[in-house]
Amino acid sequence: MEVSTWWWIFTGLAVVAELLTGTIYLLMIGLGLAAGAVAAHLGLSLPVQIATAAVVGVLCVMVARRIRRARSKGLPALSDPAVNLDIGETITVAQWEADGTSRVPYRGAQWTAVLRPGAMPAPGQYRVVALQGNRLVVDKA
Repeated sequence: MEVSTWWWIFTGLAVVAELLTGTIYLLMIGLGLAAGAVAAHLGLSLPVQIATAAVVGVLCVMVARRIRRARSKGLPALSDPAVNLDIGETITVAQWEADGTSRVPYRGAQWTAVLRPGAMPAPGQYRVVALQGNRLVVDKA
């Protein structure tokens, strides 16, 4: 069997492992392995093929990490829309209580909404910005 065939087999195994684990990093390693296969098709020596696969794989992983960090914005999990799907949803507040809370219907149940510090209570549309236990922290939409 040709060396390039082994590179493609290892690429396929990395992609299958990626599908089973759900991380993006094995896919990036798969891109590096594919680069090794292309180097083998070009007739480059085995050490150059390995170096090509390693460099491309590491660069792809570094780019994926940088993109993931840029998207996460460093938010705590309770305020991160990638972690909590309630963040960014809108609710309607009919009236606020004297203690700064309101009972609102949300997802088929009654929830307690509290204003983000510094916001002024007034009836209307609000956007969920965080969760504190079973309370929705909201800000004016």
